Amino acid sequence: MNVVPLLRLTVSPEEEGTRIDIYLVKVGKLPSRAFAQKLLKREKVKIGPVALKPSYLVRAGDEIQIELEEAKPPTLEAEDLPLSILYEDTDLIVVNKPRGMVVHPAAGNPRGTLVNALLKHCRDLSGIGGVLRPGIVHRLDKDTSGALVVAKNDYTHLALSAQLKKREMFRVYIALVHGSLPALEGEINAPIGRHPVHRKKMAVVPKGRPATTRYRVLAELGPYTLVQAKLVTGRTHQIRVHFQYLGRPVAGDPVYGRAKEPFALDGQALHAALLGFKHPRTGEEMRFTAPLPPDLKAAITYCQERWGGGKSEIILDPFPD
Repeated sequence: MNVVPLLRLTVSPEEEGTRIDIYLVKVGKLPSRAFAQKLLKREKVKIGPVALKPSYLVRAGDEIQIELEEAKPPTLEAEDLPLSILYEDTDLIVVNKPRGMVVHPAAGNPRGTLVNALLKHCRDLSGIGGVLRPGIVHRLDKDTSGALVVAKNDYTHLALSAQLKKREMFRVYIALVHGSLPALEGEINAPIGRHPVHRKKMAVVPKGRPATTRYRVLAELGPYTLVQAKLVTGRTHQIRVHFQYLGRPVAGDPVYGRAKEPFALDGQALHAALLGFKHPRTGEEMRFTAPLPPDLKAAITYCQERWGGGKSEIILDPFPD
């Protein structure tokens, strides 16, 4: 079995006394405590030749090594489905996911997913996400289109997951929402959790997890507004829930808004337009732009022609860090 290069960590004085399984997640090197404990159980986390137990308390100056094994090929079915590839190398692949495609198999969607398509294109995907989610670092809702990065090995998966956790991954969406925004630029800070009644939905709830979305108005189009929204946090359905919370639901959203619009949409008018991250192996800053899907472009054109406003070309203005 091939082994990727070791991850090496040096414990700082501030971290001394922390359990090793908690430390590995806290420093952003592993995606979860459960995953850290799995590696510890398999004796893949060591100081020199000594394998560490989950209860080990780290000491300042400890030189910790994490050994990552290449995942076994997933048993999912590879399917010859079209893929819009924005970038690919030996470590990762960036795709423009189409609206209507589920990212990974789940109950009710065993086939026809992005993962099935990726397995046909490249069988070397990381195994950290489990058998059903190989390579999946982050997700997009079924009816949200746009840029998504997939890891081909565990080393890349862990590095990208760490960037995501530290809020270093750059994700900007385009959305067409109902009504006018309270300001041309703003920030929505509202905790998100499971809806207290409709358990398949998310909602702004007092005891939810902290959630922050920054937005900027691109164009006012009659009864609609075209906005760009940047995820500071990444909660489930965050942008859709936050704009509903403002009373400005995303157009065409069958769950959080009004499904019927005067123009045709194949789902909510939400698109992951910009994706940026640091390449895990080279350190290069990378940014990708995913072209708008035809139905969203047509909806924007419809609004412009009927109510005026906006420009023929959408120019994204990346938020400052």
